[in-house]
Amino acid sequence: MTEIGKINTLPIVRETANGVYLDGGDLGEILMPQKFVSDEHKNAGEAEVFIYTDSEDRLVATTEKPLAMVGEFAYLEVKAVTKVGAFLDWGLPKDLLVPFSEQKQRMETGRHYWVYVYLDLLTRRIAASSKLHKYLDNTPPEYKPGQEVKVIITEKTDIGYKVIINREHSGILYKNQVFREIHAGMETTAYISKVRNDEKIDVILDKPGYKKVDPVTGDILEKLKANNGFMAVSDKSSPEMIKALFGISKKTFKQAVGALYKKRLIAFDSDGIRLIGEE
Repeated sequence: MTEIGKINTLPIVRETANGVYLDGGDLGEILMPQKFVSDEHKNAGEAEVFIYTDSEDRLVATTEKPLAMVGEFAYLEVKAVTKVGAFLDWGLPKDLLVPFSEQKQRMETGRHYWVYVYLDLLTRRIAASSKLHKYLDNTPPEYKPGQEVKVIITEKTDIGYKVIINREHSGILYKNQVFREIHAGMETTAYISKVRNDEKIDVILDKPGYKKVDPVTGDILEKLKANNGFMAVSDKSSPEMIKALFGISKKTFKQAVGALYKKRLIAFDSDGIRLIGEE
């Protein structure tokens, strides 16, 4: 079955001066313009193509790949805003429309937004929506505390950041759990903190408990070595100072230096920590 908005491998049925026509099954014959046709396609008798509609709403095939296909999330830039909506750069000559009705907030030229790419079944046009919640999984999540997941940072709020978990569920990353630079648009690894009774999901960026100590202890040791074996910081230092130096919370820092002390790799001086051994 040929799918609009997806990559399809279709047989060539005939050649013309304008290009080759591909067998699109129920969609009929689909033109692949001459500029995309290679000898390899002709020899193989088929082509791997992306199917979408051109400016005259005719189905067309291209060997160019968009930045996102139907059913995917993407962080795209607005190239223009017109009376029908915002047009996004998605890597193809014809820009991707976000109708005003599908904009969570009015989009502005030059800014990037997270959107979901969908197919309008009535018009067969590919479009996008920034109302991401409409396209997330509403079934009860089965995540467990501590489970590693991939998150998309979509929006900053007063309490932290909204995220999309594993491209399926929405979640929250609270600002008091953020100890490194993040921003809307980035994708990163996170961990499930809690699935609440209302099925809302909290995530954190670091492994919970002592599981996160090992990478941190290595970082502390490296920084000590780079500072001639001594740093004027301790478990009595302010959370702000610790975050500035190591990008971690004070709680994580105390766990890490405690582990290093037990291994006899550091000593506590009155004004800081000192390296006394090698791993």
